[in-house]
Amino acid sequence: MRTVNLNGIFPPVTTPFTDRGDVDYDALASNISRYNESSLAGYVALGSNGEVVHLNTDERRKAIAIIKRAATSTHTIVGGVNELSTHAAIDEAKAAADCGADAALVITPYYYKSSMTQEAFTRHFNEVADRSPIPVLIYNVPANTGVVIDSATIAGLASHQNIIGVKDSSGNMAAISETISLSPAGFSVMAGNGGILYPALSMGATGAVLALACAAPRACCELYDAVKANDHSRARELQHRLAPLSHIVTAGLGVPGLKAAMNFLGLKGGVPRAPLSALGEADTQRVKAVIRKTGLFPEIE
Repeated sequence: MRTVNLNGIFPPVTTPFTDRGDVDYDALASNISRYNESSLAGYVALGSNGEVVHLNTDERRKAIAIIKRAATSTHTIVGGVNELSTHAAIDEAKAAADCGADAALVITPYYYKSSMTQEAFTRHFNEVADRSPIPVLIYNVPANTGVVIDSATIAGLASHQNIIGVKDSSGNMAAISETISLSPAGFSVMAGNGGILYPALSMGATGAVLALACAAPRACCELYDAVKANDHSRARELQHRLAPLSHIVTAGLGVPGLKAAMNFLGLKGGVPRAPLSALGEADTQRVKAVIRKTGLFPEIE
């Protein structure tokens, strides 16, 4: 099994678009170059915040390749796999590997919700992992899928040598804690919600995949480093400052809010792809106010 480093902070990289609605690959590479100046552990391509469901096959594959080229050799590249059939998920994991991904982040299938039992999840992930040329992470994101993979199911899947971790975006700290407790040593549990970054790391999460890190990579990495250094006072302070920003760019205003935050902070967020739309002026000002209130961005003052 390939060794993949999942210790640290990973942004689920956003996809910039031109005014015409085409993917702006130059802007994508520019953002990665900026992110390389921080201590991020790697990048997740084609996650929910990357608007993967709005990209066609060619765009998805080119995005992974661009991120891989723009990153450094020390970064771990995780490619999102968002197909809903087991057969298609296997093909997409192979394509992600061909484009340079070190691991595949495989979403829980969800379309036929009444049939998506824990047994169905177990079969799906085992079959994908059996045939994926790169290690697999489970992606639990109930807000978008409407289904939940249980901690016991995740822990059972962790025995597969090619299933190396989970990104849990549920925000359910009790469930994340249970997953950490039940899973074997060496299995990576990664938080997917910036509002619980500090408690998740304190409970044993190996890292996090955070929309928040697309806008505030340095602060997220500083919080991670503070926990590792047992500087819990500093970690708690950062968590309190970052929590409102995390909320407004996720549950609050979603991808349009995240892109507005990035634009304000000098990154190339751009606008989302239809049917999503850019924020209006009032919401844009709300995002700016929350950013200023953190006190973590002296460059904007």
